[in-house]
Amino acid sequence: MIQLRYKHGVELPEHRLWLDSQRAKPFAFVSHAHSDHLGAHDEVIASPGTMALMRERMPGVRTEHEIEIGGSRAFDGCRITLLSAGHILGSAQSFVESDAGTLLYTGDFKLRPSLSAEPAAWRCADTLIMETTFGLPRYEMPPTDEVLAQIVAFCRTAIEDRATPVLLSYSLGKAQELICALLAAGLTPMLHEATWKMTEIYREQRPDFPTGYVRFDPQQTAGKVLVWPPNAKRSQTIARLPKPRTAVATGWALDPSAIHRYKCDAAFPLSDHADYPDLLRYVTLVQPRRVFTLHGFAAEFAADLRLRGIEAWALNKANQLDLALS
Repeated sequence: MIQLRYKHGVELPEHRLWLDSQRAKPFAFVSHAHSDHLGAHDEVIASPGTMALMRERMPGVRTEHEIEIGGSRAFDGCRITLLSAGHILGSAQSFVESDAGTLLYTGDFKLRPSLSAEPAAWRCADTLIMETTFGLPRYEMPPTDEVLAQIVAFCRTAIEDRATPVLLSYSLGKAQELICALLAAGLTPMLHEATWKMTEIYREQRPDFPTGYVRFDPQQTAGKVLVWPPNAKRSQTIARLPKPRTAVATGWALDPSAIHRYKCDAAFPLSDHADYPDLLRYVTLVQPRRVFTLHGFAAEFAADLRLRGIEAWALNKANQLDLALS
């Protein structure tokens, strides 16, 4: 099987390839453009959507190998194919083939349908390296259309009460999902500057992305739905709004303490990650001989898989190990 090494990131040493390392590396695959998956690498493999977002979020000089989703290319003794991850625009999994076998690295992924991201794909592989953010049984997301309907109802009620609805969500990925749902419901999203920049790149990359959202204007908020990054919640801009009514959109809303943790009026369980049932389903679909887990409840999910007769180990701090595996 393909060798891998874990030390502050995943490396395939035989192919000089790192997977989503945050530390600068000579050669790396970048699954998507969220900041916790980006690094100032010398040479990068990514999809066109990820590359466009990277240029905005992490400008710099580097060698870029742009591969379309579904496309493949040979690199240093292996062939790499990018498969859609269903997470955000351009999010991709890396399917690696060599004489030693096959390996599938998911990055962040989601099997549930999305309004703003390409649907996820998969292939059978000897080795599966998967993210496990919601790797406990209690994290089972309700149907997305039901959650979005609840969010739309929250916004309409606020507007009817002459309050200003503010939806707190990451500027890249979750925000665009909300924008699509709000526009489909006849509401007008008004975007924070960071969200506006990311959404304009969505429109450049996806001509079918809906129009009708507007840039933030403090004089024109009446009847609009503000889409705002969570870290800007305590800004003076929000404080000055007429009757702000805030809600956070996050998978962690499944936790009973979510409203108190985020200090919001409401919390809605909208996630762009696979939930627990989909994590199990994905392992069944890929049929790996071994599984390595990353992020979130990685150790717990790996232990769960072992109880099901599947060789599985966590590649994170929970192991307290640097692993060299073949």
